[in-house]
Amino acid sequence: MNLRNSSFLLLLSITLISSCAKTGRPDGGPKDELAPLFVTSNPPYETINFSSKEITLYFNEFIKLKDLNKQLVVSPPLKNPLIISPQGTASKTLKIRILDTLAPNTTYIFNFGNAIEDNNENNILEGFKYVFSTGTYIDSLRFSGTVANALSNKKPKKTNIVLYKIDSTFTDSIIYKKKPNYVTTAIDTAGFNFTNLKKGKYLLLALKQNYNNYIFDSSLDEIGFYPDTIVLPKDSSITKPIKLFKELQPYRFRRAAEVSKGKISFGYEGNAKDLKVALLSKVSDSFRSVSRFEIDKDTLNYWHTPIDVDSLNFIVFNDLFLDTVTVNFRKNKIDSLKLSPSTLGILHLRDTFFIKSNNPIVKIDTSKVRFTDTDTLQVKYAHYTSKKENKIGFIFDKKEKEKYNLRALPGSFTDIFSVKNDTLNFNFRTLDREDYGRITLNIVNTNDKNLIIDLLTGPDSDQIIDRRYVNTSETLVFDLLEPKTYFVRAIIDTNANKKWDTGNYLLKILPENIIYYPEVLKVRANYFLEGNTFTIEN
Repeated sequence: MNLRNSSFLLLLSITLISSCAKTGRPDGGPKDELAPLFVTSNPPYETINFSSKEITLYFNEFIKLKDLNKQLVVSPPLKNPLIISPQGTASKTLKIRILDTLAPNTTYIFNFGNAIEDNNENNILEGFKYVFSTGTYIDSLRFSGTVANALSNKKPKKTNIVLYKIDSTFTDSIIYKKKPNYVTTAIDTAGFNFTNLKKGKYLLLALKQNYNNYIFDSSLDEIGFYPDTIVLPKDSSITKPIKLFKELQPYRFRRAAEVSKGKISFGYEGNAKDLKVALLSKVSDSFRSVSRFEIDKDTLNYWHTPIDVDSLNFIVFNDLFLDTVTVNFRKNKIDSLKLSPSTLGILHLRDTFFIKSNNPIVKIDTSKVRFTDTDTLQVKYAHYTSKKENKIGFIFDKKEKEKYNLRALPGSFTDIFSVKNDTLNFNFRTLDREDYGRITLNIVNTNDKNLIIDLLTGPDSDQIIDRRYVNTSETLVFDLLEPKTYFVRAIIDTNANKKWDTGNYLLKILPENIIYYPEVLKVRANYFLEGNTFTIEN
């Protein structure tokens, strides 16, 4: 055999060996789009008089587990978690070990959700359940419904829906102490479904928890409850969603601490309605103080003029409680004054220009503040100091397509520590009226309810652009709106206190109802959205 033939045979042998070594789908073959199949189990599916401690599940192909801790729901809940293997490797079998002593005459559901998928193409075996009974039959009743957020229009995620059996041992406080009789989960959908339920009367709850122990902790969890008793088999579903809400916690004083020289933070938990701080210690007549709640934090900040003492004594109080506290002083540095504008670009025609500060401003020398337009002409203005935040508002007649300059010389602003500003120079401008749009909304208030109408830039409660209060049917005009997408909601202000009130489980108070306008309103420049009607019949 010559060298050329030997080389050809060697190359052919290598090619054949390489081809035989390849596994998997041949190039150009059909993609596997079939989910794995459950074949059998030991003990069998829907076994009665179940007494085993171990279960083996068999599948038609290699499977793996994904997000098992998130997906797996055991109903009724067990004290100890199931031990499931293998995890992290592919297998055609799953072994389940039960550590608990199972309740007698009870149907159990091990719902794997979408945790099981095939090893190659990640095809999901959706909603797989393993069911058995420690009694002589399998319970077969079903119940379904939906869950929603009480305040936000966002679809809730990972919500536990639970049922407590109402019998001679039931009390409303059971949800704080014991796990429910049944549990299911709404993970990525608002809908929920119970299967294999027993005949009886039940309390229906929704719980949004960071830790899925199925026991309600009002300080951490959100809750929703169905106000009526669920009777099975009479009831098979509910038509209105269960609304999730966070209960308002009772007031509890945490601590008071010096943050920096001349600034004390009073921390608290819960409802701090009308919280006030009063000084008990004797001070000189020149002593001054300012207290303000910190936005979105359970903190009351208290600034005071520096004083040469080691500590101060305070009363923290409102109409319902009173705490006394001593604050020791160790800090020796005052926060330097920082001032910043609310905008350095565009001041929208519906907005107010603010100068924000880290320390309370107690004195303004307007003779040192120069406010001019494009032609360097003086702009007449009025100013005010916010009572809620450390900021100063400037009110003036805003002109379209105008440029403005606010220049503050040193000493224009003095804070509570007698610190004055350096030179400030802020430039901003306005747009043309045609750069904005308008929404006209006809409110049909069928039952003349007290309504809070909110214009939002998103489905969350903290994106309020405008708020109106109405108690009859009327037409609302929202003008000078930036080109954006807007949402509208109506809060049924039952107690007419001009704010949304949450619920309380033990008092059986549902949160005030919120109705969202079904259409998203898209505003363009120089465009008027008219003829929209929002009917509130609640």
